[in-house]
Amino acid sequence: MHPVHRENHVIERIGWLRAAVLGANDGIISTASLVVGVATAATSSKEVLIAGVAGLVAGAMSMAAGEYVSVSSQADTEQADLARERKELAESPEFELDELTRIYVGRGVEPVMARQVAEQLTAKDAFAAHARDELGLAPHVVARPVQAALTSAATFSVGAALPIALVLVSPSPWTSVVVSAGSLVCLALLGAIGAHVGGASVVKPMVRVTFWGAIAMAASAAIGGLVGHAV
Repeated sequence: MHPVHRENHVIERIGWLRAAVLGANDGIISTASLVVGVATAATSSKEVLIAGVAGLVAGAMSMAAGEYVSVSSQADTEQADLARERKELAESPEFELDELTRIYVGRGVEPVMARQVAEQLTAKDAFAAHARDELGLAPHVVARPVQAALTSAATFSVGAALPIALVLVSPSPWTSVVVSAGSLVCLALLGAIGAHVGGASVVKPMVRVTFWGAIAMAASAAIGGLVGHAV
């Protein structure tokens, strides 16, 4: 008896992983940029801290709302397609069987074998077969608005808390430098962790997220400096 070989594909994590990485990445970059911009223009560390906390709360709520609305739109489209497919299966089962056969033939299966596969899958669960092979909707890619919203809000809050913590431990004259450097390190680690969990190479994600984080913070610092001098 051969041992059972189990495969755990990382694609199954794509739904929550995307929302988690996006939330944490946005939390670090947006809050660090806000803090650096305010620190460049302000003279009080209290003002910087208040701005950071306000950015955390506003950003977390914005991420949750944005993800929920966006993924809900995707879910609505998916449900509409599934309802249409269910109706077509009820009204034209033979046409749908032919359609499924053509899909398998298009993927390289011989016509006779494709017909047999289509008939067997239709007999088992026609709706599931069409949802998967015609619409491309599998359990790991189906939209989950609540999960995406909660994941994004939670990870944004965690990411945003890191620059705020750096504000608390940094000397006032060095706030911008400490927050910028510390946030870039956190972004690099986040890129590496996200890539590792997703089964990808870690170097490119680390460079990508650190580069854009540095650009965002540099722009905020420049604007903060201009505003500070103008005021």
